Amino acid sequence: MGIFLSGSLRATVVCGVLLGLVLTVPSPAIAAAVAPPTPIDLFNGYQACSQDVNSPVYLSAGISGVLIEGLSQDTSDVLVSEQFQIWPVSNPAQITTLANQYVSSGFEGSVTVPAGDLSDGQAYAWQAQAEGSGGTSDWSAPCYFTVDNTAPSTPPTITSPNYPQGQSDQGGAPVQVTLGASGVSDVAGYVFSWTGDLPVAGVANIGSYGIPQPVDPYTDTAHFARASTLGGSAAASLIPPYGAGPMTLTVASLDRAYNESAVATYQIFVKPTAPTITPLTPSPQFDKWTEFLLQPNPGVQAASRVVSYTVQFSGQTQQTISVMASHHGTAEVRFKLDGPTGDTMSVTSKSADGWVSDSAFWSYSIDTTPTVSSDVYLENQTSGGVGVPGTFTFTPKVKGITSYTYSINFGQAVTVQAAHDGVAQITWTPDQSGFYDLEVYATTRDGLELTPYDYFFSVN
Repeated sequence: MGIFLSGSLRATVVCGVLLGLVLTVPSPAIAAAVAPPTPIDLFNGYQACSQDVNSPVYLSAGISGVLIEGLSQDTSDVLVSEQFQIWPVSNPAQITTLANQYVSSGFEGSVTVPAGDLSDGQAYAWQAQAEGSGGTSDWSAPCYFTVDNTAPSTPPTITSPNYPQGQSDQGGAPVQVTLGASGVSDVAGYVFSWTGDLPVAGVANIGSYGIPQPVDPYTDTAHFARASTLGGSAAASLIPPYGAGPMTLTVASLDRAYNESAVATYQIFVKPTAPTITPLTPSPQFDKWTEFLLQPNPGVQAASRVVSYTVQFSGQTQQTISVMASHHGTAEVRFKLDGPTGDTMSVTSKSADGWVSDSAFWSYSIDTTPTVSSDVYLENQTSGGVGVPGTFTFTPKVKGITSYTYSINFGQAVTVQAAHDGVAQITWTPDQSGFYDLEVYATTRDGLELTPYDYFFSVN
């Protein structure tokens, strides 16, 4: 016969069963401590460890030694200890033990193997172990590295089929170079620069929990090229940082530990590659819009089609714009000539192959100071006298003037409106003799404040 429970009774029985289950669970406070896991994320010299004895990581010990490290995985301990064992591959019995006793759980722990304990050309194996309150982990699988403190003995060779050294060349196409190891058998790649300063290879970023993030330098094709084989050559297609003139490429060979050879240099001279700037407005005028035609250097266009221009315009304000080029490599731009002393423009072209030309320049100069005259107080002369009124006339050199602002001897500035022809007059009476400076500038209907003029005179 089946037994059926009411809702309230069923709930009571279930709760009782659950309570019994809860009471059988041991308290966390008396749970047994466990040994930490074996360290992971093993690195040597900030490079990922190799667990293949036939393919070790090559490292330079330098004067500071080699840093070896592993991540102690999370445990119940706040701090753990990490032990490291290292030995020459050729003599496994020659074990050196190093320890870091204060490693934050869940972070990389490290020790440095002193440079004096490492021999150039020797292969080494090492492993890591973690120790906590619950015991000691297993040793990690061995990592292998070889010490290489010796840089390539000979500078590399440099040749270029399209930019022969020592002659003047048409720019527009990337510089094709072939870099050779000069017979050095352990050259793994090359580092180069147009500025003379070579970037550093073998760097690493440090990520979360102190885990290194190695950077492969050969992904930066603007500065590094990997050799085709160990001791082999490399080809590179390079865009110089400037579009014309004398240029020097500096190159060094790199071995597997990123030791640099002495440098070699390769010098070229690139003919001017600047585009042409032509105003389309016959007579450019101040405070008026002017259109310009941009045309590519013919040699640059022939090497690789110009696809865009970068234009820097300096007038009342500074502005930089990029404009796309037509299929023929031309483009048009439009600017207002509103600089109080004039305007300047510089333009570079960019080709489909990445070549950036040198700059073309265009400038427009103008004098926007007002002309100042007086019926009594003549410029750079002594005249008039105390209590003698004088009229000063302000006459514009450009169109569109609506007012003038003046001050005398750097006193309070006063603004007066101009007539329809841009001329204004003021009357002024000195209250003492001596030297005076009347400074005045004009303002246009667009609100542009133009260049001030200083009118000097003396009062009897």
